[in-house]
Amino acid sequence: MSLPPLPDMILDPLVRAALMEDLGTYGDLTTRTVIPEGTRYSARIRAREAGIVSGMQIARIAFHMVDPALKLRVLKPDGAPIAPGDVLMEIEGDAASILSAERVALNFAGRLSGIATMTAAYVAETGGTQARITCTRKTTPGLRIVEKQAVLHGGGFNHRFSLSDAILVKDNHIAAAGGVRPVLQAIKARASHMIRVEIEVDTLDQLEEVLDEGGAEAVLLDNMDTGEIGEAVAMTAGRLCLEASGNMRLERIAEVATTGVDYISAGALTHSAKTLDLGLDF
Repeated sequence: MSLPPLPDMILDPLVRAALMEDLGTYGDLTTRTVIPEGTRYSARIRAREAGIVSGMQIARIAFHMVDPALKLRVLKPDGAPIAPGDVLMEIEGDAASILSAERVALNFAGRLSGIATMTAAYVAETGGTQARITCTRKTTPGLRIVEKQAVLHGGGFNHRFSLSDAILVKDNHIAAAGGVRPVLQAIKARASHMIRVEIEVDTLDQLEEVLDEGGAEAVLLDNMDTGEIGEAVAMTAGRLCLEASGNMRLERIAEVATTGVDYISAGALTHSAKTLDLGLDF
C-alpha cells in the first residue's frame, strides 16, 4: 500500500537509540581497524525472500544519521511487493559508514517487512468481503509507531496507538465497574462527544445489553466462534461497528470475514511476524 512517509523527526529518536546501542562506547571497532580511511564502496540491500517491504524510510534515516554524505536510492518503497533478488536500496559512499549503519538498517527493515508481509497474507484472506484487518497494542515496547506503520504497508488498518486515543472497555473494566450497563452509563455521563467508544463482549447476552443501553459506537466480539460472530452481525444489523478478536489465526480469517463483521483484529501481526530475510551486499 502506497502511503505518505511519517516525518523523519518522529522516527529519528528510535533510529538514534538503535545506533547508540549498536555502536556502543567506542564506535565500530572492527570497521575502524580493518577498513582504510577514505575507502568508498557501493552496496545494495537485497530481498532474499518474497514479501512486502517496510522499513526503507528507517533504513535511509539510519545510513544518513551515520553519514549524511552517503548517496541513497530507494528502488522498492515501503508497501511494495518484492521477490528474491530484488534490490530494495542502493547505498554509495564511505565504506566504513555503510558498514556501521548496516545492522540497524537491516534489523528494522527485516522486522517491519515481516509484519507487512504477514499483514498482506491476512488481508488476502478477506477478499470479496467488507472485513478489514487491524492490529492491536501487542507491539514491541518503543517500536509501536513503526510496527503499526508496517501494518499499513501490508494493507491493514491501525487500532489504538495508546490508551489515550479512545475508550476501549475490556472484560476487566466491566468486572471492576460492576457490569456492562454501569460501564456504559458512566461513559455517557463523563466522556466527551469527541471520544470514540468501543466495548468488549464475551457473550451475545452482553451484546444485547449494549444494544439496549447504547453509549458505544463499536463492539469487540472477544473469542467468539464463527457462528456466534454471525449471530452478532445479525443482531446488530449495522447499528454498530463490529470487531472480531481473539484466536484470529490466518487459516480462520476467511470464514470469519464472510460473517459480515467490519474488522478482524490480530495481535499476531506484530507479536508473531517472522522477520523477512534481507541482506546487504558489497
